[in-house]
Amino acid sequence: MTIKKFQGKTQEEAIAKAKAELGENAVIMNVKEVKPRGLFQSFKKSSFEVTAATEEKEKHVDSGVALKNLQKMHETINMAADEPIQIPPPVSPQTVQQQSAAAQTSTVQQTVDPGRAAEQSAIEFLKRNAGLLKKDDADERERIEEKLENLQSILEKQLASGAGRDSGEREFAKADSKKKENLAFIKVLYETLINNGVNEKYVNQIMDELEKVNWNGNSVDQILSNVYQKMILKFGQPRGIDFAGRRPKIIFFVGPTGVGKTTTVAKIASKLKVEQGRRIAFLTADTYRIAAAEQLRTYANILDIPLTIIYSAGELNQGIEQLEDYDAILVDTAGFSHKSPNQKEDVKSLIQSVEVPCEVYLVLSATTKYKDLVEISDVYKEISDYKIIFTKLDETTTYGNILNIKMYSGAEVSYITNGQNVPDDLEIFNSQKMVKRLLGGS
Repeated sequence: MTIKKFQGKTQEEAIAKAKAELGENAVIMNVKEVKPRGLFQSFKKSSFEVTAATEEKEKHVDSGVALKNLQKMHETINMAADEPIQIPPPVSPQTVQQQSAAAQTSTVQQTVDPGRAAEQSAIEFLKRNAGLLKKDDADERERIEEKLENLQSILEKQLASGAGRDSGEREFAKADSKKKENLAFIKVLYETLINNGVNEKYVNQIMDELEKVNWNGNSVDQILSNVYQKMILKFGQPRGIDFAGRRPKIIFFVGPTGVGKTTTVAKIASKLKVEQGRRIAFLTADTYRIAAAEQLRTYANILDIPLTIIYSAGELNQGIEQLEDYDAILVDTAGFSHKSPNQKEDVKSLIQSVEVPCEVYLVLSATTKYKDLVEISDVYKEISDYKIIFTKLDETTTYGNILNIKMYSGAEVSYITNGQNVPDDLEIFNSQKMVKRLLGGS
């Protein structure tokens, strides 16, 4: 009979593995739920272990062949010892006395729980050596036996009273208490990140990285600092619009409808012109919404910025040529549903028609569900590489999606907006401030 164990995420999966290997006639002997172990066992799911058996046909053994194999095995055995064997010289009574005294001194100083094995070993060692004494040296043997009895009496008293529990054991208890405290703190961090909307997949990644460091010996502050630094590294170093290189900078703003794309364009234009003294121009390709062009024209008039409405890719390149003396041309595009392939192709052809290098910013709302954000980021990745701007941070209390999409897409988060005021409610993304919020700070 062959008996084997198989594991699976579910009971059915484990049984299927058993029958696949042992056959449909396999007998399921036992099914056991295997609970996860380790630091984060409370966050992981159980698996199942199935014990299965199958009958085997008895194999005929040829006695002649078996005999030959046995003889062959004996011929290959090397009877030489791996190392030279040396017989130790007899131990003198004086040596035994010295060993007995040394063992008595060192053993009494050991702790109870960790030292019990060592103490008993010392006693056995002395007893063995006492037996090597010459039989005619009865007085010496009697003195050694007396020392052994005294030593054993002392040890038994220590074991009974617990007197051997010294600072080593207290340190162990202290370390165990610290480990429990750290584990409780890590669990709070885990729940805080989940409650702030960070996807469980990415929380587990952070926790797995934390498990690789020596968190047992660290303080709570050190653990928090480690998580804080790792999360900042995941966000990277955000940057605003870079004016190095060729001008004018052609910058497209794309994204779904209703995320505040046109207002964001106006905020960035205002920052660049008022605070940096840049010459900015507007182009808008959003001809789907009747009020879109008028909204941007209002901002253009306030900021004294030229605005051109374009209806085709050809007009886009003509408009860029006419604005070649400007530092940056901000292009507002039509928002569309990520489920609309036709509008996606219109925006894609518009961007790809530009004859000079350009940048693309995907504008997303922090209030959008994570599943939808994943689909949106995938659709726009088919159009172009992009950087990300998150809007409407003032309309949510959870910011986990910012980290989720950063880790999912790998795209840089450049700007965030937290209100309707132009240009005040816009800032370059601050990774340190965001991580503090995600970890429960303000």
